[in-house]
Amino acid sequence: MTSLSTKSVPPQSPEGYSGLELLAAPRSKARKWKVFHVITKLELGGAQKVTLMTLERLPLESYRLGLVTGPGGLLTERAESIPELDIFRIPSLSRNIHPVKDARAFLDLYRLFRRERPDIVHTHSSKAGILGRWAAKLSGVKIIYHTAHGFGFNEDQSPLRKHFFVWLERCTKKITTQFVVVSRSNERTAQSHRMLKMNEAILCRDAISIEEFLAPGPRGQKKSSWGVPNGKTVVGMVACLKPQKCPADFVDVAARILHTRNDVHFVMAGDGELRSEVEDRIRHHGIETHISLLGWQRDMPEVYRNLDIVVLTSLWEGLPCVFSEAMASQLPIVATNVDGAAEAIVDRETGYLHERHDIEGIARSVDILLSDIGLRKTMGEKGRAAVMEFDINTAVSNLEKSYRAFTRALNS
Repeated sequence: MTSLSTKSVPPQSPEGYSGLELLAAPRSKARKWKVFHVITKLELGGAQKVTLMTLERLPLESYRLGLVTGPGGLLTERAESIPELDIFRIPSLSRNIHPVKDARAFLDLYRLFRRERPDIVHTHSSKAGILGRWAAKLSGVKIIYHTAHGFGFNEDQSPLRKHFFVWLERCTKKITTQFVVVSRSNERTAQSHRMLKMNEAILCRDAISIEEFLAPGPRGQKKSSWGVPNGKTVVGMVACLKPQKCPADFVDVAARILHTRNDVHFVMAGDGELRSEVEDRIRHHGIETHISLLGWQRDMPEVYRNLDIVVLTSLWEGLPCVFSEAMASQLPIVATNVDGAAEAIVDRETGYLHERHDIEGIARSVDILLSDIGLRKTMGEKGRAAVMEFDINTAVSNLEKSYRAFTRALNS
């Protein structure tokens, strides 16, 4: 069953504009196009935040907006606060593969699209992308978008499992009107697996509201409540505690650094299925007093104002918002060189990039930054100077131009 909360709808925006101008400019009266975005769950992740920021910025004069999602999630309240947004909840829509629940989710999506008749269905991430696109196609939706925030297949899977997911993506690409990537690396990955041809995708970064992170504020206000002793430099990882982010590697990096120095404290902002494994790893290393697990955090600019160095140990990515958030917050980044990382981080200029599971190398780079305040400052300044590419208004402008091109064609 689907559940629906509805809000009413005013007007807003024409061609020839870009960025905020495009989203705010007046338009002649025309019918509103019904656009539904589909995402698995409103957890506190980059894809979810970008989806909601997009829905907040699309011009209401041109679109009637809907959000289709599974139950629960820390961003539910934010979604419900978006003006004029219809929210449809699919109880059986979840991230993990479950044939019976997945079949039920597909039927619920199909029935929803048949009843509501959206003009555009825009899916996000792997599970919602497969189920949502096929349900949209079979229910008669004319325009189908998909944003790949990374892919459901990776090198750590068995060959059979990986080939199955690649095959699913290839088949589903055939019914996709427009494919959207958040990094050029993901585009190359899709091309190498024959999911995309050259120049078929449009680039809409997993972006942030940069103005929120540029706003000035006092630094270090949260350290005492986080359990950070006075005078300690703070190294933080901001991520969901799930296999993709490999949080145990961050704990191993912390243990290696703490073996040789005691002027540093580590924090992990986020939560998830691997929390108990992370806690076990911390106890194994005996570093309980040197690392704080903060759980989910909502005020991200405030989180970054309490960090000195940002680390991310992901095994695969699209292009995580953590990079642009850290850059806007003028912080150096040490990360694994996976997928779109090198499109945000310039190695040895705005941070350091390492291979996956390179505990020694990551620890060495963090150690360099811990010992050199001037280098931290220089890298942070260079990162901030390059961050405007990752502003959400640029991403929404690119997407909205594409919507307009296809709706014009549908109208003619």
